[in-house]
Amino acid sequence: MKSKFPVRGLAIAGVTAAMYAALSYVAYTLNLAFAPVQLRLSEALTLLPFLFPETAWGLFVGCILTNLLSQYGVVDIVFGSLATLAAGLWTARCKNKWTAAIPPVVCNGLIVSAVIAYAQSGFGPAFISAWGVNILTVTLSEAVLCFIPGVLLVTALQKSGAAGRLGANV
Repeated sequence: MKSKFPVRGLAIAGVTAAMYAALSYVAYTLNLAFAPVQLRLSEALTLLPFLFPETAWGLFVGCILTNLLSQYGVVDIVFGSLATLAAGLWTARCKNKWTAAIPPVVCNGLIVSAVIAYAQSGFGPAFISAWGVNILTVTLSEAVLCFIPGVLLVTALQKSGAAGRLGANV
């Protein structure tokens, strides 16, 4: 019986989790990981499910490990990580590398910005305005990371042939 999630897929997901967490920890040490303008270079990896669908789960685990450091607590650990999983599963269904950059931007723009707005104001009257401002900042920073280094990463993997050798959906 052929496994639905072979060892190769598990290995790729595990390496992805480690890379995401390591890059995020670097952003954390530079105080760039959890602000309304988040500049985690690890977000470029969120396009990997376009080539390797199993990396969606690795990104999810890497995000959980990263969000253990979050000042937003369990809300970010749960909802921030689920935003990454949803984006990864959606990205895996995209037809080209440009549309593959959209799911992480949308999911993080809406969900992570809500986590930050909640931390800033609770669900009081200021929540909607805080959410609006954070949607703008989180979406913009996520778009920069997905559409520039993210698309460049996918392009490099495709052109180098590495994606094909690793069994990517190319």
